[in-house]
Amino acid sequence: MDLGLQGKRALVCASSKGLGLGCAEALAAEGVDLVMNARGHDALKAQADRLRAEHGVEVQTVACDVTTPEGQAQVIEAAQGVDILVTNAGGPPPGLWSDWDREDFIKALDANMLTPIALMKALLPSMMDRGWGRVVNITSQSVRAPIAVLGLSNAARTGLTGYVAGTARQVAPYGVTINNLLPGIHATDRADSLDAGVSAQKGISLDEARAERAATIPARRYGTRQEFGATCAFLCSQHAGFIVGQNILLDGGATNLTM
Repeated sequence: MDLGLQGKRALVCASSKGLGLGCAEALAAEGVDLVMNARGHDALKAQADRLRAEHGVEVQTVACDVTTPEGQAQVIEAAQGVDILVTNAGGPPPGLWSDWDREDFIKALDANMLTPIALMKALLPSMMDRGWGRVVNITSQSVRAPIAVLGLSNAARTGLTGYVAGTARQVAPYGVTINNLLPGIHATDRADSLDAGVSAQKGISLDEARAERAATIPARRYGTRQEFGATCAFLCSQHAGFIVGQNILLDGGATNLTM
């Protein structure tokens, strides 16, 4: 299927590894030029070099923390005129409801709600002027079914979801769509970190912790960055213009919902 993305340009945040990298890979394979962002310069450069070589696309890198005002300014300057925005940031640490204070919530909101909003505010107007654009926010399955130990993430990402629900309907008349991808457990560093915590808490091996978690997923496995990226690329495609303000689960069936 031709996704109609050849020659488009995309900003993909946190794209040196994990789900962000999966999205960058899938878009590059469709001929999309990239602005790639991540905090670590070396890993970001290595992946950018690889995607240039494999797909012949232009790739600009911006190594910074996009959750800070300074980082946002750098990324927004580099991404002026992009057709596609993929927002992504690592989730806040797990814990108990009694662990978190105001400052913890402020950090979570800055990273997982206010940063995507700032990027959308900066980049949506030019998409609207051109009559075409795509925004995909990588959020979490926890906005559909909260995960108790991820209360900071539950709160911040649900706030973003509410913002998108209203904003998506306002920009849709201009040919711009905004949707959210809600990952469950994928084979990423985030999963490794969570599994390591379970391993330490229960006194079991990392492999045992992974197997235990995989057994709770109807698909009986973790997702891959490649299949996540393919879904992102489809949402960015010419075929997805009638998908507006949706929250799409990619969780192997782990979230037990009727709708």
